[in-house]
Amino acid sequence: MRWFGYGCFLFSDDNVRVVFDPHDGKSLGIFPPNTSADVVVCTHNTFARNAFRVIRGIHQDYNSCLGEQSCRGFRFEAFPSTSMYDDGQNSICRFEMDGVSVVFCGCLGAIPSQDVIEKISGAHIMVVPVGEYSTLPMNDVNELISLTRPRIVVPSEFKAGGITLPLSNIQAFSEGRDTEDFAYVGDEVEFDSGDIQDYEGVWIFDF
Repeated sequence: MRWFGYGCFLFSDDNVRVVFDPHDGKSLGIFPPNTSADVVVCTHNTFARNAFRVIRGIHQDYNSCLGEQSCRGFRFEAFPSTSMYDDGQNSICRFEMDGVSVVFCGCLGAIPSQDVIEKISGAHIMVVPVGEYSTLPMNDVNELISLTRPRIVVPSEFKAGGITLPLSNIQAFSEGRDTEDFAYVGDEVEFDSGDIQDYEGVWIFDF
């Protein structure tokens, strides 16, 4: 699992490479993601998430899709939600890779419906935006985590590097939390389901 700044993450195993929410870098004041992929998913169709062209390789692209999807052995389900940016559709994606279940919230701007909450609850990992720019305010971030109970929370879209968007910093997320549960993992972490079987906490990425 690797972070390329803002909302862009790579998930990979021995069979497939999947990128979520690729940005072009220069529009945000940071470097573009330097990676290849087999599958690229944009959760909300905006300039900061739909730069499919910067990802190397021949990849299947999904833009704000909903429902069950499958490509090259990678399966995921996208659930409806909304973004605060233009009140448009946002796709919350849930998938499993090497026995690890992941929920990727994308440009989530409001607590989703109870039906969606039930479907995204109990994941090993949840990637949730905490920058409060067209996404959930921090009180709602905390409520979402409480409602869905992921084992590992990965905050994304916070102020880091030279990013020019008016994002909240990671301290806004960590305020009031027990930082003993925080692990600072750099820009990339390798693991399998056995490594996190008994772990609960927060992974803070950097790039």
